[in-house]
Amino acid sequence: MTEAQERHPFLLSTAIPNRRQRRLAVGIVAALIAAMLLVAPFAHVGLPGTEILIPGYAAAAFLIELLTAAFLFALFSVDRSRAVLLLGTGYLFSGLLVIPWALTFPGVFTPLGLGADMQVTAVIAAGRRLGFAVCILAYALTKDRKPRDRIRGSLGRVIMGRAALVAGVALTLVLAVALRAEDLPAFMLDARQVAPFWHYIPVASAVLYLASLAALWARLRSTLDLWLMVVLGTLLIEIILISYLGGGTRLSTGWWAGRVFGLASASLVLFVLLSETTTLQIRLARSVRSERLARESRLTAMEALSASIAHEINQPLASMITNASAGLRWLDNDIPRVGEARSALERVVRDGHRARDVVDGIRNLFKKDSRERVPVDMNRLIVRVLRRIEEETHLGRVSIEADLEVGALPVTANPMQMEQVVSNLVANAVDALSTVTDRSRIVRVTSRSLEGEVLVTVEDTGPGIDSIVRHRIFDPFFSTKPEGMGMGLMFSRSIIEDHGGRLWMSDNVPYGAVFHLTLPSNPPLSGSDR
Repeated sequence: MTEAQERHPFLLSTAIPNRRQRRLAVGIVAALIAAMLLVAPFAHVGLPGTEILIPGYAAAAFLIELLTAAFLFALFSVDRSRAVLLLGTGYLFSGLLVIPWALTFPGVFTPLGLGADMQVTAVIAAGRRLGFAVCILAYALTKDRKPRDRIRGSLGRVIMGRAALVAGVALTLVLAVALRAEDLPAFMLDARQVAPFWHYIPVASAVLYLASLAALWARLRSTLDLWLMVVLGTLLIEIILISYLGGGTRLSTGWWAGRVFGLASASLVLFVLLSETTTLQIRLARSVRSERLARESRLTAMEALSASIAHEINQPLASMITNASAGLRWLDNDIPRVGEARSALERVVRDGHRARDVVDGIRNLFKKDSRERVPVDMNRLIVRVLRRIEEETHLGRVSIEADLEVGALPVTANPMQMEQVVSNLVANAVDALSTVTDRSRIVRVTSRSLEGEVLVTVEDTGPGIDSIVRHRIFDPFFSTKPEGMGMGLMFSRSIIEDHGGRLWMSDNVPYGAVFHLTLPSNPPLSGSDR
């Protein structure tokens, strides 16, 4: 793959043709050859009076070639390839000359006073055919130039300058042949029959077409190359029909068939450009949509990450504030109680370390290649969590009941992340009891060893969770608490599932909710859980 194809892989001038396109190109060429063979027996048949069709043919050719040139210049504005600019120049030159060719065609506009020497039309036709052939050959020979050879600077100025140059050359050619008609070579014997000297023109054109075809065949790189080869094949068929099968006679069946092939040739690149442009627009729209969705997903992930950090940091910060306030109260007594104040400050330090570990745990959750997992006894971990929140639950007049299975419950986990999950579940249970006034406020934590799993449950006697919103409680940013951010349960489930377990919720009869988590169990631990 060339550097240009790496930079612009979807452009017509750089996209690599696929198998379907190659088969379609071969099929079109085969169909055109078959059409030529069908016309061949009737190519000498004259069609007098068909001059009236010349303006329609010229208008169609002018419009098609002008649009093709415009699309190629637009392609050049992206690709900046000199070869594409040369190809667009050829189509523009051919399109501009078709108008004076039609205006000077013998017998077409004579009643309007636009008659001209019969050699003028032939010279314009020769200039049009040879000029286009030279531009295609120039494209074929320069299309593989290195990126440093690409045109730089103002694209609008380059395109407008090239269009003005082509228009100037075309106008100069037309004026020169019109003003010096008596000095023109004898291409025509009369208004219908060509002179022997004319036969050099189709031969020269065919040589240029074949040279271009060989160059494109040897260095077929892009979809545009492929379809230009089809165009060249069509133009060769046009020459055969007009100059040989039709006997060089104007307005014969072969002559008109060649003109139709010429229109098909001009239309082919335009059709491919329109088709590929439409495809590119669709790809661009899909790409923009995908990029927008990806950007929104990244923003959501960033919001989730920041909200997770805020949510998880709030708990140790609240504990630090509570302990710091208690320490200040102990020191403000008439007789400062230094021992209690020291204990409160030690808890502040402990919660500070816990906040740091929370940040590390969240970072490790999103950085999956740097997790530290070690053997952990879930019973000891639960006890640590319950001791840490003992003071907060006491202040909230909440009773904590622990029904833990006797012995160790070993799992392999990240200790900090697992403590955070249990803390979240217990803290949520405590928060759920804040509005309960007609019954005991109880949070019950249990642990059990199942077959190949460890089951931990946290249940409360609160109001429970409404069945309408139950399916959303693990969604990010959804919370049943007015001040909640809706990240705790999502964060907890992510950790548990990342450890190969499950986290779900059920009703606690007659009141409250129960959260269950399971983790794959390990063989019994031989020592402490580190």
